[in-house]
Amino acid sequence: MSKEVYKSKIGGQALIEGVMMKGVHKGAMACRLPDGTIDLETWDENNGKSAPWYKKTPFIRGSFNFISSLVTGYKCLMKSAEKQMTEEDSEEEMTKFEKWLTDKLGENLMSVLSGIAMVLGVLISLFLFKFIPTLCTKPLENITVLRTAAEGILKIAIFIGYLAVTGMSKDIKRTYEYHGAEHKTIACLEAHEELTVANVKKQVRFHPRCGTSFIFITLFTSIFVFCFIPSFAEYGKAARIFMRLGIQLALLPIIIGIAYELIRLAGKKCNAFTKIISAPGLQIQRLTTREPDDSQIEVAIAAIKPCIPENQEEDVW
Repeated sequence: MSKEVYKSKIGGQALIEGVMMKGVHKGAMACRLPDGTIDLETWDENNGKSAPWYKKTPFIRGSFNFISSLVTGYKCLMKSAEKQMTEEDSEEEMTKFEKWLTDKLGENLMSVLSGIAMVLGVLISLFLFKFIPTLCTKPLENITVLRTAAEGILKIAIFIGYLAVTGMSKDIKRTYEYHGAEHKTIACLEAHEELTVANVKKQVRFHPRCGTSFIFITLFTSIFVFCFIPSFAEYGKAARIFMRLGIQLALLPIIIGIAYELIRLAGKKCNAFTKIISAPGLQIQRLTTREPDDSQIEVAIAAIKPCIPENQEEDVW
């Protein structure tokens, strides 16, 4: 394999003081524990030729792989947060409400809280990226194309603003540093260089297959797809809003399917078209990635090593 054509299938996600990676046959998460050691967990993955048909069929696979990545990523994120708990944290006196929750839910406490957090996250996302843009562009409801473009631009603005605001948090900033470590480590692998801190450090922290780029492409694709939604002028005002929201939600699998194929293409090929579709996402990654330190790079290296197949040809797009 020449350095020019090798594009790895391995992808990852930044965690709380850690990194998660997913390869063709293996997945792994590595976290820096409070005592300074690196904790590593691995599991089996089925992303190769034997994967189910719905994970391999173009345009259909996008939604299934997206949901699978969300579930795995969320579980790893919750686990990484738990790993940061020390004995001192556990021994702190609980409030009456915390004691009541512990008594009622017992071992299921974290699972229930995680579920509630996920539901709240989905509701907030729908409110920010669906309800607000639809409501704000209501005066343009009789001009479908213009309203769709305005909605799309507003969604992108909310997305970028959200990233900029959250990046001011110290904890989120560290997560963005691990995000940078994840990208640089994958870039080092794709450059056929030994996975050492020195080699990873000199790589670029931006990657065309990043989830940030995927979200931008999804939002941008939605502008074109939603242009085909009728105005429903014959219905009442409230009905028009909820009918439009309902159709937009129904069209999400199609939009995600298109965006997924585009992000795969961007990760696989390097030409004028892929450079154009990758450019905005790469710029937004300036908000979602930071330059990592040596200890963070060590964690990313620990996470990626179990995911590299013995036959590296299996890892090539």
